[in-house]
Amino acid sequence: MAAQRLDGRACATEVEADLLGRVSALKAQNIEPHLAVIIVGDDPASHVYVNSKIKTCARLGIRSTHISLPVSEKESTLKQHIQDLNNAEDVHGILVQSPLPNHMDEEAITDLIAPEKDVDGFHPQNLGRLVQGRTNGMLPCTPSGVLRMLRWANIDLEGKRAVVVGRSRIVGMPAALLLAARGADATVTVAHSRTQELEAVCKEADILVAAVGRPDMVKPSWVKPGAVVVDVGINRVDDATRERGWRLAGDVDPGVAEVASWLSPVPGGVGPMTIAMLMENTVRAAELVHDR
Repeated sequence: MAAQRLDGRACATEVEADLLGRVSALKAQNIEPHLAVIIVGDDPASHVYVNSKIKTCARLGIRSTHISLPVSEKESTLKQHIQDLNNAEDVHGILVQSPLPNHMDEEAITDLIAPEKDVDGFHPQNLGRLVQGRTNGMLPCTPSGVLRMLRWANIDLEGKRAVVVGRSRIVGMPAALLLAARGADATVTVAHSRTQELEAVCKEADILVAAVGRPDMVKPSWVKPGAVVVDVGINRVDDATRERGWRLAGDVDPGVAEVASWLSPVPGGVGPMTIAMLMENTVRAAELVHDR
């Protein structure tokens, strides 16, 4: 039997429906949620992502500011923009689109964003709260989207064996922390490129999250029959059979659908949820300002 679809688009639609009410409540108190997005350079994929975020803001009634800088821009100029946005009382969320040019220090830029406006959830203070088990602040968007999607599908996580393949600070490690946190209560293993017998480790998982950036890496033989598989990867792969010459592929081989009980698609799975959780963080940041 083919796996059921972990439909990120359907889940994101439910998240947005809730956010519409929260945005209306804020506006009734003369608070307009406001997201500022900075992009440096001309990477086509990055501009597509930014435009998608801006369109979602418009759909939800969230004000957005878009700052586009040339690839040759000095890091000091970018830092000054961030400082200005930190000081702007009407800006609730700041996002610097990744990746940055090689001459810029991405971690230093992230550290500069005010933690309460860090809607990506990457600031050390926000990640530190997550390590403490405090999940009421700015959570990294993709990992929190994964957890929300699992809950949307009514998948029981308590006591289940979860394996996260990938240990990045953006996805892998925070996903592991969220899965292990109170309320989710999974037993979590973090696997990576140095893990011995990786296939055997993955096959033990009731919940398998693939976040390594390698197309079709997780094969059907790696998956326990009936496991829930979340594919975080989105990779551009050359494909001469396609008119455009390429296709999008996840980290999970499509054949896994014949083994798993649930599988998130690529595209249409984690991607829409990442944007939905960015919007939720922005609204949450505006609500926290009001609550002070």
